[in-house]
Amino acid sequence: MQLITKEIVMTRDIGIHGNLFGGILMSWVDEAAGAFATEYCRTPQMVTLKVGEMLFKKPLKPGNHVRIYGEVAHLGRTSLTVNIEARKLNLYNGEEVVVCTTSITYVRIDEDGSSIPIDDSVRDKYYREYPERKSK
Repeated sequence: MQLITKEIVMTRDIGIHGNLFGGILMSWVDEAAGAFATEYCRTPQMVTLKVGEMLFKKPLKPGNHVRIYGEVAHLGRTSLTVNIEARKLNLYNGEEVVVCTTSITYVRIDEDGSSIPIDDSVRDKYYREYPERKSK
């Protein structure tokens, strides 16, 4: 997985139990994964199609540093699925603990919002990176 963004938990992001509000983390994850998908597919015309099960494994507190990592899980004809991990960074020793995982699928659209194929150059790049995923 590659690092795609960093965030710091602020007091304004805290819910009633003293932890990061889940909706804030969901927003960070979708924005980061969306930016990753648009860069990977070389087009700004990608929108969120589906968010998979989101597992909140550990709480985050004010002042925690969060790193969001992503990797391509699947490339379809018009869509890209990204696996995501959010990790809490320990600033003292550099250790990271996974606090949230999910997968998000984005679809490439035209000006009217209809799905359109992802460019062949992106597909070529994908199969160079993941040759084992090439269908026979």
